[in-house]
Amino acid sequence: MDGLLQNPPMKAKNAKIVFVLGGTRSGKSRYALSLAEPYETKAFIATALAIDDEMQQRIKAHQQERGETFHTIEEPYDLRAAIQILPPGTNVAVIDCLTVWLGNLLYKHGEVSPQTREIEAFFESLKAPPCDLIIVSNEIGLGVIPADAETRGFRDVMGHINQRVAGMADEAVFMVSGLPLRLKG
Repeated sequence: MDGLLQNPPMKAKNAKIVFVLGGTRSGKSRYALSLAEPYETKAFIATALAIDDEMQQRIKAHQQERGETFHTIEEPYDLRAAIQILPPGTNVAVIDCLTVWLGNLLYKHGEVSPQTREIEAFFESLKAPPCDLIIVSNEIGLGVIPADAETRGFRDVMGHINQRVAGMADEAVFMVSGLPLRLKG
């Protein structure tokens, strides 16, 4: 998707945002899919790029896990545009995941900040989502302080994004060893 769409859709009546956060292999994606299961019309916004064999296998595994019940939009850079082109009548969209998305933006631009155009546009789209959103992200600030400035910068921007999404979310869940810990809502 090449540019940002100028006119965001109106917020669906009572649309809510659920933020699912956790470490690697904590069960975030599986839990997000379980939250979407009761909805009739589902979409999945996939941010991953198949850059190598290992990532291709991960993408395949995620596709098999969610099956045919989701309309899939693959968008590695422009989440606002992906949200805006959700099919009419979509009840819920799962966005998986913000950490991979930020890595894509870093690769595309060479550096990122909380003011990067695509990041600001994404936050703007969360003010009026067209349907319920379930947003998945990694908590990367709990471990060792990274040794290099670029990795610390990535961690800092990811922390900013996570804090902002959590602040805008109606509900937030932290996944630990496959178990949800309710943080908000």
